Amino acid sequence: MSPPPAIGAAEKMAAVNEILKAQKAKGPTTIMAIGTAVPPNCLQQSMYPDYYFRITNNEHKTELKQKFERMCEKSTIQKRYMHLTEELLKQNPKICAFEAPSLDARQNITVAEVPKLGKQAAVNAVAEWGRPVSDITHLIFCTSSGVDMPGADYRLTKLLGLRPSVKRYMMYQQGCFAGATVLRLLKDLAENNRSARILAVCSEITAVTFRGPSDSHLDSLVGQALFGDGAAAIIAGSDPVPGLERPIFEIISAAQTILPDSDGAIDGHLREVGLTFHLLKDVPGLVSSNIERILVEAFGPLGLSDWNSVFWIAHPGGPAILDQIEAKLGLGPDKLRSSRHVLREYGNMSSACVLFILDEMRKKSNEDGLRTTGEGLEWGVLFGFGPGLTVETVVLRSVAF
Repeated sequence: MSPPPAIGAAEKMAAVNEILKAQKAKGPTTIMAIGTAVPPNCLQQSMYPDYYFRITNNEHKTELKQKFERMCEKSTIQKRYMHLTEELLKQNPKICAFEAPSLDARQNITVAEVPKLGKQAAVNAVAEWGRPVSDITHLIFCTSSGVDMPGADYRLTKLLGLRPSVKRYMMYQQGCFAGATVLRLLKDLAENNRSARILAVCSEITAVTFRGPSDSHLDSLVGQALFGDGAAAIIAGSDPVPGLERPIFEIISAAQTILPDSDGAIDGHLREVGLTFHLLKDVPGLVSSNIERILVEAFGPLGLSDWNSVFWIAHPGGPAILDQIEAKLGLGPDKLRSSRHVLREYGNMSSACVLFILDEMRKKSNEDGLRTTGEGLEWGVLFGFGPGLTVETVVLRSVAF
């Protein structure tokens, strides 16, 4: 058999360009399914201070308990879900101390349970998608718990029965902004890999951060009043197959920035005592003072400047962040409804929160008989806020029902 004829440099570059063109999708990244899951153990916020101080053997700290009661009341949270039960905490008393070597016990819980909770959310997303798991080409897994090798992405691959050749990406220790980071990575993968179908999972369990109270570290106590467990999964890709896949939202653009003068605003440190969080600056003030500049950069190319004309998916780090964003931008009282709903019903679930809010918004929009998944509006913004102080901004386009 004779060798193929030699071709020149121009012909080679033309062939390369055709190869690259064939690898890219035609349309924007589209979210096609959303699934969520929480542990069965539900804790009412109004009763949580009594439970928390009793289970950590700190009932004698009455003044500190009163401060914690006020934190829980101001949180606007009604209930949270946690894998840690009273029985499990009694079996692992070091987790209940403020500062005791307990990382081994925490790891034993989270390494196993984070992928399991993620599986529940993923199964729900796959059921809505309607295609077999063998059609998933990429997997993104995000968590701030259970760092191990092989990671939670590997464990979830086994739990779901994904193809051994699935392309996996593992994101650890990014914190509360990471749900939006997942969308940014997902967008790059979907639009540069034609026919890719990406499963992205955020699974968070507070077993790595739970600890007893300390009189000298009230910022840690704030975290104990806010954080809950939850997992969310989305399936996305470009160019949905008509009649087989139903679009929910399109991801138009995604950006990340570190806010000026915010060093140390939110820190997290993984040590022998577990993962500790520290709030050292006015986080709501930093976010609200920069929010309009970020919006102008994101929506300038679309010619949008009325922030009430877009739908909002804002990570509910706490009620103060939402309140100050609302006041700074003059948002209507219902613009942050979905974010407040998720905070009220689940607490702050770190990276999983914004995906819960996406799910809540599209469901409520459908229930209310609105014309699009984004509360009847076409354009929307999704914000992630977290350690850094890092802000992720995702511009979304809703889809008609």
